[in-house]
Amino acid sequence: MTWPRRLAAAAGAGVPLALLALGWGPLTAGHPAHLLLLAATAAITVTAAFWRRVPTWLALALTVVLIAPLLYLQPFASTQDSGNATVLRPDGPVRAGLVFHPGARVDHRAYVPLLRRVAAQGFLVVVVKEPLNIALLSSDTAPLRAEHPEVPVWAVGGHSLGGVAAARDVLADPKVRGLVLWASYPVDDLSGRGGLSAWSIHGERDGFTTPRDVADSKRLLPPDTRFELVPGAVHAFFGDYGDQPGDGVPTVSRAEAQEKIVAHTVAALSELG
Repeated sequence: MTWPRRLAAAAGAGVPLALLALGWGPLTAGHPAHLLLLAATAAITVTAAFWRRVPTWLALALTVVLIAPLLYLQPFASTQDSGNATVLRPDGPVRAGLVFHPGARVDHRAYVPLLRRVAAQGFLVVVVKEPLNIALLSSDTAPLRAEHPEVPVWAVGGHSLGGVAAARDVLADPKVRGLVLWASYPVDDLSGRGGLSAWSIHGERDGFTTPRDVADSKRLLPPDTRFELVPGAVHAFFGDYGDQPGDGVPTVSRAEAQEKIVAHTVAALSELG
């Protein structure tokens, strides 16, 4: 075997294994699609490298093309030991329910500490495990809601790209009564959606979903949408996954910002029940 083929085989097997080791926690706790993608990439690239009927240049190109997305998709790991629960229940009666979509490339467990505080106020919260940690790849969440007939009324919500997926859920199911956006905005027009209680909770110093972005999206939301600005907060404060490259510079502590995020979310769900 020539050295370019050895290089392709080594990279094709080594990179997925290294990414698995580095992201062991979020990858093994999350949706199985990511593990399957790592295994498929290794199998395809190594096979191409060893199969002499595949030109060397094609084996190298295939390795690069398949490995590049893996590097991008490596998730931000949760910084909190929150377990792997995806259904968070209150101690008493359930007032309403919330299906929550995590942000892109973020370990779903990073949202559990905040959402557990929301659940404690009487709300059942379901955290979605997204395929490849990309909310737009998830399927309709109606089956998740159907698993909990004890919930009298439902809202959907999400952080960043997860909020886009939540808005999509609202369009798909008129029975959803609430929308809670964390540092997000819809891409579809929900302005005419009747019977929807919508809240947009966003950070003043967010480097990704800026206050200008939120203001520009107002026309896509119902006229009575509540917009709540969290002073000094950045994008990564809506979860516990550390700092995010490209984010803004906060002027408030994570704990103080998250206290307001939880309070606004509880207020949004309290409007439903």
